[in-house]
Amino acid sequence: MSARIIGVLFLVVGTGLGWSGGASEEIRQKIPHRITKASSEVTVDGQLNEAAWKDALQLALDYEVEPGENVAPPVKTEVFLTFSEKELLVAFKCYDPDPSKIRARLNDRDSNWSDDWVGIMIDTFNDERRGYELMVNPLGVQSDAINDDQAGNYDLSWNAIWDSAGRITEEGYIVEMAIPFSQLRFQPNDGPQTWGFDGYRSYPRGDRHHMGLFPRTRGGLSYLSQEEKLVGFENTNPGRNIEVVPTATSSRNDSLNEEGTGLESGDANSEVGVTARWGITPNITINAAVNPDFSQIEADSVRLNINEQFTLFFKETRPFFLESADYFNTRMRLIHTRSVADPSSALKTTGRVGDHTFGAFVAVDDVTNVIVPGTEGSTSSSFATASTNNVVRYRYNIGKNASIGALFSDREGRGGYYNRVLALDANLRFSDYDTLNLNVASSETQYSEEMLSELSVEAIGDELGLKDKKYEDSGLSFNYQHNRRNWHLRAAHNSNGPEFRADMGFIPQVGSYKSVAGGGYKWYGMPGSFFRKINLGGDWDQSRTTEGQMLEEELESFVNFEAPHQIELNMHMGSRVRVYQNDRYEQNFYGMGINGSPSGNLGFNANINISDHIDFTHERPAERLNLNGGFRYNFGKHLRLNLNHRYSTLDVDEGGLFTTNVSDLRVNYHFNRRMMVRTIIQYTDISRNVALYEVTHDGDDETSVDASTRDFFSQLLFSYKLNPQTVAFAGYTDSYYSADERESLVQQDRTFFVKFGYAWSK
Repeated sequence: MSARIIGVLFLVVGTGLGWSGGASEEIRQKIPHRITKASSEVTVDGQLNEAAWKDALQLALDYEVEPGENVAPPVKTEVFLTFSEKELLVAFKCYDPDPSKIRARLNDRDSNWSDDWVGIMIDTFNDERRGYELMVNPLGVQSDAINDDQAGNYDLSWNAIWDSAGRITEEGYIVEMAIPFSQLRFQPNDGPQTWGFDGYRSYPRGDRHHMGLFPRTRGGLSYLSQEEKLVGFENTNPGRNIEVVPTATSSRNDSLNEEGTGLESGDANSEVGVTARWGITPNITINAAVNPDFSQIEADSVRLNINEQFTLFFKETRPFFLESADYFNTRMRLIHTRSVADPSSALKTTGRVGDHTFGAFVAVDDVTNVIVPGTEGSTSSSFATASTNNVVRYRYNIGKNASIGALFSDREGRGGYYNRVLALDANLRFSDYDTLNLNVASSETQYSEEMLSELSVEAIGDELGLKDKKYEDSGLSFNYQHNRRNWHLRAAHNSNGPEFRADMGFIPQVGSYKSVAGGGYKWYGMPGSFFRKINLGGDWDQSRTTEGQMLEEELESFVNFEAPHQIELNMHMGSRVRVYQNDRYEQNFYGMGINGSPSGNLGFNANINISDHIDFTHERPAERLNLNGGFRYNFGKHLRLNLNHRYSTLDVDEGGLFTTNVSDLRVNYHFNRRMMVRTIIQYTDISRNVALYEVTHDGDDETSVDASTRDFFSQLLFSYKLNPQTVAFAGYTDSYYSADERESLVQQDRTFFVKFGYAWSK
């Protein structure tokens, strides 16, 4: 990594430290609220009949912040705060003029957004950078998240073990929450501590009214810099902070026999593993896993890899990697733990001491997945060889406005394969309205002979310029934002050298740079007006190869219209020039979408996108049509149905090239907050005009596409969750396939599985 780039990084941070911005003095001088220890034991049952609540700190949510701008709220809400030696205790008393209209259903965790709900934000280090958010609906169903305010990342994958209860009353509803200190990170201190805090309520009726504890500055980039303060928490004790989760899994997979005439029964496969977490101190934690079950219970949404230029992205869902995942995040996405495919063991530590934040993990993977990136395309490949994956992350907070960090990742495999990335980053808040993020990275990669041989056989290596064993290069990411109440600006620049690799991350394009500049203007509606908010804007971007050859130049405009009854309309249009394989394509594109929740039971979305496109397989102009839409409907408090469908066509001058239809149906029935049954049905139908496809030759073999391919997948799952770690699952999945529209679908496999996990904590 060049000394010049590093010098620019520290110059930017140094300039920001001399800036007079940061959170306003009015916000910094807020007088803390005193929170005292509970005067009695509390039972979390939604009753509020203990003495502790009568003596607790009582605050009122006096401000509606959306859609009204810091106006008097339509309903009254009280929040009560106290603590015991081991728990933060919170209660809400939510008044409602018509409790029959309260929206409350039994949902999955983190799925309360169409309901009424209340929540808190706690900034345990009082640095206005990162906060825990915990939310509950009127039936006690939980949601929780990490709000990384500095990086602009809201992470719902964090799942803490805490207790909650809710109860609808004649006056509205009551919620109680008990959050163990062992689930939070904070500085150890026997004396008083100061934490940032907010309490809020979401009240959906004609509009969704959002109410909070303090007035919010619209356009300000930092929510946490406006937070209230709590002082107290003397002698808090997280206990030994040890959590051990043994798991037992058993499955049997039956697959289609060689003759294709039926299923052949497979052998039962049973495994026992363990995952453990130890809070060495209230702010430093170690996680370990030995032979754990890293399987996914949640089925991915269907993503079709058809006429795609780059490798598709799938989010991480495995609990071990989701724990403290935000400690490793960078804007360049240098770490994406889904690249660790089948680990047999893993160890992780994360923590915060003063202004120092750090994290490290090592995972031994039984397979090695890599993305092979290029300038005009990429692919992914999997190798049946083990690899060791190591990551170290460090960040230092400077004052209220800035931080600098470093990340090092190292993947080592057989045959001399390795990938190493060293990166530096800086985050800077010049003022309440201006932020700057800068990342620089350098990589060194060496492929094994086995990898090069396999990629060469697949003809991937030649297409992506993969000819040598060893590669070295660098990458850069720059992002600036300026947000005001009524207008906003942004500028960004990203570049990756042609030999840059981040095999533990997700960077599918290299050998190019992209520059973006854009902005917009917002209008806010008055009470009773026909709109709530209108956001009009646009941007210009340009992409070129590192040698300066054009890849794309695009100009786009958009309008976002928020109407009463939670209806939102989006429109965009633009034009671009694209260059692919040295051919120039002039393209126009248009799109429109609508979504809303006009009632408590119904939610819907619909989108249409029409664009000039490219048939990447045959390198010729094309036209693409994408239609997608869906709805969710709640049948009472227990039953929920979600249906989504995507329709897509790609046409060339000679006619229609292909048509795809993808349907995804999910039906959940919740017996109570902990127990449910879910069914997932996914169906994919792809039709191709084979006359418009070229036949490829591989030696003496000819390969052509199928005129029709159909896939059917189903899953039936019984789930019991006492908490995110104490779980019991039993399920069945199967899949069917046909490559001929005249033939019936043929069952390819079926799987029976059970899983048990128990979280023991002390």
